[in-house]
Amino acid sequence: MMEFMNKKILVAGTFDLIHPGHLFLINEAAKLGDVCVIVSTDKNRELYSGEAPIVPQEQRLEVIKGIKNVKVARLGRSDNDTLKTVEEINPDIILLGPDQKYDIATLEKGLKDHGLAHIKIQRLQSYYDKCELHSSRLIKQKILEQFRIK
Repeated sequence: MMEFMNKKILVAGTFDLIHPGHLFLINEAAKLGDVCVIVSTDKNRELYSGEAPIVPQEQRLEVIKGIKNVKVARLGRSDNDTLKTVEEINPDIILLGPDQKYDIATLEKGLKDHGLAHIKIQRLQSYYDKCELHSSRLIKQKILEQFRIK
């Protein structure tokens, strides 16, 4: 079991095409404590967004594990109980990205139902846009334009 010296800060996402916005989220989380990352499974990404990721889940996890401020990273669950992984990690704070589509009230209720009401939820207010391709969507769009695929 990994020992944590600071508060545990949980971030979760697909992390499909790594870009500066992902690094910004992880670095901001690191200012609050030790960063734990849950990488969404291919199945869950497709289930919740209707779109399969480009990069397979094992490869996305491997990349996240190599990022400087990530203390621990693991693959999410493929069953319907995604909060079970949160329970196993038991973070102090869940940090949501500014454009993540989680409703905080719904997440708080789910945490309470799992006996995890002590976990604080924060949403990163600042959005990283210092680079032209600061989101996976913009990277995909540029690839399509460059190769003239419609």
